[in-house]
Amino acid sequence: MDTYRALQVDAFTDEPLAGNPAGVFPDAGGLTDEQMQQVARELAVSETAFVLPSDEADYRLRYFTPTQEVDLCGHATVGAFGHLHEDGAIDAGEYTVETNVGVLDVAIDADGTVWLTQDTPHVREVEPSYERVAEALGVDVASLKDVGADLPLAVASTGVRYLLVPVNFLEHLGNADPDLAAVEALTDEFDALGVYPFTFDAIGADATLHARMFAPGAGVPEDPVCGTGAGAVTAYLDHYGAFADEFPEEVVVEQGHYVDRPGRVRARVDPVAVGGRSVTVLDGSLVVPDAEEDEILEV
Repeated sequence: MDTYRALQVDAFTDEPLAGNPAGVFPDAGGLTDEQMQQVARELAVSETAFVLPSDEADYRLRYFTPTQEVDLCGHATVGAFGHLHEDGAIDAGEYTVETNVGVLDVAIDADGTVWLTQDTPHVREVEPSYERVAEALGVDVASLKDVGADLPLAVASTGVRYLLVPVNFLEHLGNADPDLAAVEALTDEFDALGVYPFTFDAIGADATLHARMFAPGAGVPEDPVCGTGAGAVTAYLDHYGAFADEFPEEVVVEQGHYVDRPGRVRARVDPVAVGGRSVTVLDGSLVVPDAEEDEILEV
């Protein structure tokens, strides 16, 4: 058995115990897929990022939820690079990261803000009934039909696919009581990681949107603050011309308030990039069983 450094980094916030917690293994070389999945299950946050060497980029990142590997994760990338910068391993500047969707650009500002340029946007309109989606989310169907005339239901991706659901008012989004089995059925049918309802009726005066994200099929009942979701919704808003005037320089997505983990994602378009701060809140070690053993991990 080997001992590895293990961290929890709260991303899309500069306050501890807010934003979205990510597991980070800053030196994961030598771990098998099975061991990484075991670690992610043990850490039990929505995603854990494993930092690995790369022949194609400055770093390789792999991301695991408690139940499966995912191709890209915004908050775990922000957490991993934010920690490396906070720890003095890297300076502010530009880097590349190899992911399952390809090699992407990462930039770190002097204040520690990490920007991840995402994959090529894809948006496709889909036609589940509003009644079905409303029932799955536990909202009044009228709260979806109000905005559906201008912004349709669609699956959008900048590396990870989400079913995007515009909602008219924050009250309805905040009171959503999802049927997780029905949500999972929707994501399975439309080949999406999660359902991402959002509204322009935000809490903060400087926020563009308020969002939530449910991905029970990936072992994430509700993700506090979702970077790839923010990238997807930014691409979606650009695709459908959601702003009457010029597209804003930044879309600010607030999320996490209804799970007591408030955070903010900054998103830009052309190319789509998401950014945010992070703070390391837990720094320790984890004993990982040998690959052929079936043991419980010890913290």
